[in-house]
Amino acid sequence: MVAIGLSAGGVARVRFALSCLWEVMAGVRVLRDPGRHAIHLPWANRVRPRLAEAGLLDGLLGQLVPPAPGYLPDFLTPPPAGLTPDLDQELAVLRATPPETVRAQLDLCPGPRPAAVAALYADPDAGLRRLAEEIDTYWRVAVARDWPRIRAVLDAEVFQRARRLAEDGAAGLLNDLHERVRWEGDALLISQRHCDAPDVPDGSGLVLVPSVFVWPSVLSIAAGDVPQLAYPARGVGGLWECPAEAPDALGAVLGRGRARLLAALDAPRSTTELARRTGLSPAGVSQHLTALRAAGLVVTHRQGRSLLSSRTAVAEALLGASA
Repeated sequence: MVAIGLSAGGVARVRFALSCLWEVMAGVRVLRDPGRHAIHLPWANRVRPRLAEAGLLDGLLGQLVPPAPGYLPDFLTPPPAGLTPDLDQELAVLRATPPETVRAQLDLCPGPRPAAVAALYADPDAGLRRLAEEIDTYWRVAVARDWPRIRAVLDAEVFQRARRLAEDGAAGLLNDLHERVRWEGDALLISQRHCDAPDVPDGSGLVLVPSVFVWPSVLSIAAGDVPQLAYPARGVGGLWECPAEAPDALGAVLGRGRARLLAALDAPRSTTELARRTGLSPAGVSQHLTALRAAGLVVTHRQGRSLLSSRTAVAEALLGASA
């Protein structure tokens, strides 16, 4: 059990953030034991041969990330800055990790050190540069192609959680994150085996990091100045599925393009993501969304730099009636 001290004052400093490094580390853990992460099997089966060809599965990155529930060194996931994740910026923070921090956290890893990890321990500066290069290659090989759809799921998650906070307050938000997480008294309790971290003093707040690859569990960092909790984003179950087909009857009324857009809006999505999912051009998607908004079938909101569209209750009723 992990207990993060979180009184009313600490709750006021809870924030959301998105992280490329969290997705990298959780994704490598998926590849280490794909049977525990069945939702991601389509992705794992597609990227594993390319990663093996690049030698990344047996490199420093692969050696540092153990299968669940093994200890993941905290320096691999520094606190993310905000809702506009940037891999280069996160890698700069990673490379700047003090050598004593690297060695202290590697000392917590059980068993003998593989050769690449031993080299990192002996020369943290050179090892972190090598690790950053491997992470950059991993990102380009395994994540970059799917990042727009992953980012859409994460942006939608933050939007939905913000609404939950507005409607139900902090208790409703924190107690709805995951079955292993609950806010009780002045602490956020996280049920995790093989982990007995000390309470985090009130005042440092908490960073909530929605993630697709952390599913089905949660990962927490209670050490350091800012505790973090990575939890599964809603919508991950349909991440690798093709969007549902629009009912023919609805297409006959609205037109096939607009009906396909409504079917693809099972979660808030950007124009770019809708174009990728439907095969329509971005300009065509934008034109159709304008018409659907005017008809009261779609609403659009801003999330960071992105504009996300979602179905209204009227659209849900139309889809249900025509199915």
